[in-house]
Amino acid sequence: MSKLNEINGWLQENLPRLVAEHGVPGAAVAVTVGDDVAEAAAGVLNKNTGVETTTDSVFQIGSITKVWTATLAMQLVDEGLLDLDSPVRTYLPEFRIADEDAAARITVRQLLNHTAGFEGDLFTDTGRGDDCVEKYVATLHDTPQLFGPGEMFSYNNAGYVVLGRVVEVLRRKPYDDCLREHLFAPLGLTHAAADAYEAIMHRAAVGHLTHDEETGPQVAPVWALVRSNAPAGSVLAMSARDLLKFARMHLKNGDGVLSEAGAEAMKQVQVKVPDLALMGDAWGLGWELFHYPQGTVIGHDGGTIGQNAFLRLVPEHGVAIALLTNGGKTIDLYEAVFRHVLRELTGVELPEMPEPAAEPAPLDGKRFTGVYVSSVGERVVTQDEDGRIWMELVPKGIMAELSPESAGRTELVAWRDDTLVAAEPVHGIHMPHAFVGDDGDGRALFLHTGRADRRVAP
Repeated sequence: MSKLNEINGWLQENLPRLVAEHGVPGAAVAVTVGDDVAEAAAGVLNKNTGVETTTDSVFQIGSITKVWTATLAMQLVDEGLLDLDSPVRTYLPEFRIADEDAAARITVRQLLNHTAGFEGDLFTDTGRGDDCVEKYVATLHDTPQLFGPGEMFSYNNAGYVVLGRVVEVLRRKPYDDCLREHLFAPLGLTHAAADAYEAIMHRAAVGHLTHDEETGPQVAPVWALVRSNAPAGSVLAMSARDLLKFARMHLKNGDGVLSEAGAEAMKQVQVKVPDLALMGDAWGLGWELFHYPQGTVIGHDGGTIGQNAFLRLVPEHGVAIALLTNGGKTIDLYEAVFRHVLRELTGVELPEMPEPAAEPAPLDGKRFTGVYVSSVGERVVTQDEDGRIWMELVPKGIMAELSPESAGRTELVAWRDDTLVAAEPVHGIHMPHAFVGDDGDGRALFLHTGRADRRVAP
């Protein structure tokens, strides 16, 4: 407990400074060692109202929701109602995408570990009713298949909505009710919200977006993404302490909410991830996996409209850390907090963020140049007469609506093997871009940033 007391003191002293330093409007942190918890909060929940952030404030957890959806699925496995290796159509006969053969073969496991292979960044609004997830799945009928089911990892929001629909069908109730009855209640959550109507009953954070570095983060135009994407992480909000109740359940091998076998299976490597530095090196069933020299860390991150959340667990040490934020340079804040806490409590050292060499090695552009497309953007990679590699990004869909400033030209330079990094940082980060696969002529088939964008032109 004394070590956790030291962490508590460090958080109380340093979180306000770090929040101000990195331009984060508000943040809440909670750290658990066993059953003991230290928590801290700083800043404001809404720059327009000036409401102070407290430790019981609720923030959206974004895609950390996927681990909750995966847990709901694994509870069904425990009950013998769901087989991970059965085709999705066993439970959703109506499931359709553009590739009929793939639609018939995609398994539940492939939804869980992001290897289903169809286009995943689809945020279709199908209303706010309890049937919105069902209606969303019906819109996928013309969604393209990027690669064969099970062939590789590509982060797939749409796949998790399909998984949420599987949960709905087997439980015979809407996704939000599944959360409340099968996770909120047994975990004893007191500051958690499955929708905006519940969130407003608490001190709720709003997101802030930075369109201009001089003016800094400003209140986002809307509170949440569309409800139809709830199983993927568009709405779920809670306090950092309640998020750690969920984490502790997993640290305690299911703790009666999930079987020990189910909790353990979720932490096992299912698929390797391209070298992207900002992500884990592998994925389990819902969990992102980080294999560091000092030990294995599991976790997930989440991002919605101006809100970002970070969760890490170190099972060997019984330690979990949650950070919830509402805008600004959140990665920098994550680095500062998690680097200190993980080192002090577990000895785990976070690797340094990607940095281009002072004089990057020259590149043969043949492997990298081309046009790569997804539902949220077109990336055109070219090489100029001086041998420099450039990427032109044209955002589409929801990215064009929420991040129009992401459009533009970026130089990519050598970093590690087939992963290049942006020469100039954006919000302090030199973003990595992995080029994977081979078209038989030495050119990459995909530009991978966590999501695989397929080459459509040389």
